[in-house]
Amino acid sequence: MPAKFNLKTETPREQLLALGKQLKQYRKANKLSADAVATAAGLSRTTLHRIEAGEPSVAAGAYWAAVAALGLRCGIAETPATGPEALPDQIDLNHYPQLKLLAWHVQGTQFVSPRQAWDIYMRNWRHIEEAKIHGAEKKFIEQLRAEFEEPGRDV
Repeated sequence: MPAKFNLKTETPREQLLALGKQLKQYRKANKLSADAVATAAGLSRTTLHRIEAGEPSVAAGAYWAAVAALGLRCGIAETPATGPEALPDQIDLNHYPQLKLLAWHVQGTQFVSPRQAWDIYMRNWRHIEEAKIHGAEKKFIEQLRAEFEEPGRDV
């Protein structure tokens, strides 16, 4: 019987669920049987199914063996502790006064993509009244800068 293990936070549990789901999808998309992958990984079929279910009580080495048996690689992605929030898919021009002034040529919509917003700021920065950029818009510009600015380029 597997050991009981309760994760204290949802994020690691969600990550294990997502990893298991991705492994199963990859295995099925490549028409690989659970028996074949389990054998290649040196695992029982039951353990492979538990991995695909994202069970946290399965040893990390077993997860890595399943990943390797599928010909995949896993790595560690650093998550900044106080990193920027994700940009929304659509930016409402009404929320950013300076952007709205610069986007006079955008007709028929009040929304632009984050990339469009960045391009509008960069093309027209000389027209911005920097003293009038406050709070949310300043933070928004910094988010765009972090997302789209090319390293080594002065803006």
